[in-house]
Amino acid sequence: MKRLAISPFLILILTLTLLGGCNNKAKLPIFHAGSSTIPFAQVSEEFNKLYPDVEILSEGAGSQTTIRKHTELGRECGVIASADYTIIPQLMFPEHADWYITFACNRMVIAYTDSSPFADEVDKDNWYEILQREGIKYGRSDPNQDPCGYRTLMVWQLAEDYYNIPGLYGKLYEAEDKDIMRPKSVDLIALLESGDLDYAFEYSSVAAQHKLNFVSLPAEIDLSSEEFKDYYAEAEVKVKGKKPGEFLTKKGKPIVYGVTIPKNFPRQEIAIAWIDFLLSPEGRAIMEANGQPPITPVTNDKSKLPDRLKRYVE
Repeated sequence: MKRLAISPFLILILTLTLLGGCNNKAKLPIFHAGSSTIPFAQVSEEFNKLYPDVEILSEGAGSQTTIRKHTELGRECGVIASADYTIIPQLMFPEHADWYITFACNRMVIAYTDSSPFADEVDKDNWYEILQREGIKYGRSDPNQDPCGYRTLMVWQLAEDYYNIPGLYGKLYEAEDKDIMRPKSVDLIALLESGDLDYAFEYSSVAAQHKLNFVSLPAEIDLSSEEFKDYYAEAEVKVKGKKPGEFLTKKGKPIVYGVTIPKNFPRQEIAIAWIDFLLSPEGRAIMEANGQPPITPVTNDKSKLPDRLKRYVE
């Protein structure tokens, strides 16, 4: 007797129908980079129009923190999205995941408000001099918790060479009374708006989403361009690794976001459906509108991808 073949998509629909009939929505926890908070909320809102019986539980944090919520604290998670796709294999493979897909890019900028001192003169040619002026405070995120943090340090390293100012990195890094650090980049927004910070190193998408002014840095140092990937690689920062006392050396490279599904998530088809929507034309349009331009997705191993997602990758 032939067995009836049931597609994963039909299984998902049947599962959600049964759950909906019991007034018990299927839960989809999503742990994501803080910089993706606004676009992911919009993606989830549109996803729920297709799948109203899924309850999406989103949490934004620095990408390393996001991953460690699952790998170290054991919290159940259906989708993990990182602002740096490379830390997915570094912190999750092989125990917790074995694939990722890249989906968006970004660039580093210096955000500020109309009330920031020297707001009327700061630009891509003098920002490093203005940050060193008396009384100026600038912010960055923690490199051990958030890729924006170690990318900020890379920008400083590259700027020292690009502007030919020996010692610039040390001057910016060692200014304890001026250099303010918080766990993730979006934590700096409130400090900017309250005037407790004058400038903050952010992704351009975050600055635009929060309607902040920002300095667009030269492509040679803003970590946005494939053209300068070899130059970016000259910058490197050490961050905490998988275990206490272990460290990872992060080298500069173009900013690319990645997403995966933990192996032990029990409702795989729901998580796959959400990523499917993220990678769809509708999801890509949302990312584009929020200043995180979608890219042609790439994966580490197409054979390990869920079948429903294979159509998106090269």
